[in-house]
Amino acid sequence: MASLSLFSFFCILSFLMGMGNAQLSSNFYASTCPRALSTIRTAVNNAVAKERRMGASLLRLHFHDCFVQGCDASILLDDTSSFTGEKTAGPNRNSVRGYEVIDTIKSQVETLCPGVVSCADILTVVARDSVVALGGPSWTVPLGRRDSTTASFSAANSDLPGPGLDLSALISSFSNKGFTAREMVALSGTHTIGKARCTTFRSRIYNETNIDAAFAASKQQICPSSGGDDNLSDLDETTAVFDNVYFRNLKEKKGLLHSDQQLYNGGSTDSIVETYITNSAVFFKDVANAMIKMGNLSPLTGTNGQIRTDCRKINGS
Repeated sequence: MASLSLFSFFCILSFLMGMGNAQLSSNFYASTCPRALSTIRTAVNNAVAKERRMGASLLRLHFHDCFVQGCDASILLDDTSSFTGEKTAGPNRNSVRGYEVIDTIKSQVETLCPGVVSCADILTVVARDSVVALGGPSWTVPLGRRDSTTASFSAANSDLPGPGLDLSALISSFSNKGFTAREMVALSGTHTIGKARCTTFRSRIYNETNIDAAFAASKQQICPSSGGDDNLSDLDETTAVFDNVYFRNLKEKKGLLHSDQQLYNGGSTDSIVETYITNSAVFFKDVANAMIKMGNLSPLTGTNGQIRTDCRKINGS
């Protein structure tokens, strides 16, 4: 009898361990919240129709979430008197946006299926739907992530690649998260949408030589040598459309950020940029696969983490 009880104990333990290490699945909500994905897609389409830039902002939210602690919605947690989250870290402060769109989507999904769909999954699906809304590729999103109960201000400051990085540092930063140089270039290509603040490209347009002179002069009209830190410039010439123009701009020495131009500057990634210039279908395929891989960075699954009711705070806080 004792041995049977012991056997039952190990069976239960194995089951619980399996729950804690559950795998992601594209049909995770098929029975528990079948309207979740269509609800998210409609909300994203509405947000992007209202402001095209929001598509880029929502995509960036996902990236800045996944590179810190994995894709666990830690970036969405607000600071409290006893807790410092990631929103005020250097790469995010006065820069990351779109939180209100996520709040709206979470509220809609909670009305449909209370306590079922995680904020981490919402961020991941929203990133895909934003790319599609701006004319980019689609991909199947594995689901089943859960939300963290922690965040890391320090990791947000250290793990997110900045706009001033050289090629070797970019390759290293992405390699630390398991990405190849080609995947890094593909993910950098998401700069085909969105805008950047003057403070992130001022040094490039005033001090660097591997830049088209007319391009630099036009950006200096937007970004003075001092002041105007929050003035915005498009990241490429067709910033409202997800396409491969970003890479063509790099070949023309019209990369806005230092880190952008590093991808085409006589180094090891020049040939990848050339491939994406001549074949947008290859870029679309590569960026879709890289986005799936990014969405799989250290997710909390099974019984780990929680499903937050409010994406901005831990349940019960």
